[in-house]
Amino acid sequence: MKRRYSLLALAGLGLGLGIPVLVGGRELLPVLARLQPEHLVMMLGMILLAWNFNAGRVRLLIGGFGYRLKQRQALAILMATEFAICATPGATGGPVTYAWLLHRLGLPTGRGIALYAVDQIIDMVFFITALAGLTLYWLIVPSGLHLGWHVAVLSLLLLGGMALAWWVILHYRRFLLASGRLLRRMNISTAGRRRLARWALEFRRSLQLVRQFSVYRLWAVYMLCVGHWLLRYSILYLAVRAVGGSIPWSYAFVAQMLSLTAGQATLLPGGSGGTEASSSLLLLPYMDAGTAAGAVLVWRFVTFYWYLIAGAPVFAMLAGRPLWRRIHG
Repeated sequence: MKRRYSLLALAGLGLGLGIPVLVGGRELLPVLARLQPEHLVMMLGMILLAWNFNAGRVRLLIGGFGYRLKQRQALAILMATEFAICATPGATGGPVTYAWLLHRLGLPTGRGIALYAVDQIIDMVFFITALAGLTLYWLIVPSGLHLGWHVAVLSLLLLGGMALAWWVILHYRRFLLASGRLLRRMNISTAGRRRLARWALEFRRSLQLVRQFSVYRLWAVYMLCVGHWLLRYSILYLAVRAVGGSIPWSYAFVAQMLSLTAGQATLLPGGSGGTEASSSLLLLPYMDAGTAAGAVLVWRFVTFYWYLIAGAPVFAMLAGRPLWRRIHG
């Protein structure tokens, strides 16, 4: 398992760096030379602010269960979770890390997973709302962008995810029975299946408790969600401008959604390869190859490699080898 993960990580790193170099060619280095240090510092500062918004979400959600966290504690949990998301195929390490770290603070594992799921559902609500708002804007203010099928695909994926989550919540008994049969076929031990069933029941009870949160608490969580994603999804737009290109902010927003979605199909850590290839293709109609490749490298450094660099020591301090082994088998 460790050997396989190492190979995946190396493949992801090679593709993530190799594709922009291949697209940009000889023009890439002169383009990157246009990047001013203050532009990079500003983008990294935006990511730090976005992390703090997300840490505020953690505090509000866990506070609904009667637990109290300081901002720096919540920020550390958030950074470790973001590292695990970027370092594992399909972001599978994210919910495990989030629930494990909250469990160390006294929160039951099922409750931690429930909060992570609620956090993801709130994200989906934001993106559905954002796509609807952008579509309305393009209808009112024609921009010449041809994004109909892009928005349709993303909307279908988001609505499908919301529908699946809603079905699981409404029919959790059928879901548990089907999951039990699947785990039995996978030769999971009886003790393991029972433990997972207990977590699932705690997850269900936790979701019912979340429904009792005050409207003000949920609204505050959503507003922090909006602040986080607006900051994070402005990075590609700023990266393009920093290397001498120009695209509408709305196009950069949709391009990031499409690229990150495509990246997950590679099953490599951080969506490496697929994210860089799709984002380069989406930028090429609006700028030369060198500028597109340079913008992609800057964007991925700020929103992926920086998450690994800054999050690794926090993950090591909070979780260390025991959780790392659990994530990677």
